[in-house]
Amino acid sequence: MPTKPAHSSATRRAPRKAAATKAPAKKVAAKKAARKTKTSAVTYDTVREILAALPGIEEGLCYGTPGFRVKGKFLIRLREEDSLVVPIDTIERDFLLETDPATFYITDHYRDWPYVLVRLSKVDREELRDLLERAWRRKAPKRLLQAHDAGR
Repeated sequence: MPTKPAHSSATRRAPRKAAATKAPAKKVAAKKAARKTKTSAVTYDTVREILAALPGIEEGLCYGTPGFRVKGKFLIRLREEDSLVVPIDTIERDFLLETDPATFYITDHYRDWPYVLVRLSKVDREELRDLLERAWRRKAPKRLLQAHDAGR
């Protein structure tokens, strides 16, 4: 009875195809991880850059810490090296606290006020951009909002 060769053409091709499909998947995963690392490096300078794109922003001290105002109204401030105080609707704040407690939190001092504390080391850059723009929209004068929206 003839014996089969140890490696037929079908068995040789299958590992090559499997290896070929695994390599790109590893590269894609590595690219995603690198992209996430780049976008997750949020600092106070990132906050400054995001807010600089919005009209009426003034940088200065707020309660003795660096912060921003919009046309003289308090907007946000740095609470600690890694935390921002951001005005927010209480319903949205409760949602963020429940869904992402590693990024969003409050202290007893802010419990009865419409603010959330944001950990810069944990927040995603785009999520922070959206949060800051919504806060700006809450505080900005109507004419400034209208002029900004008309220019888009």
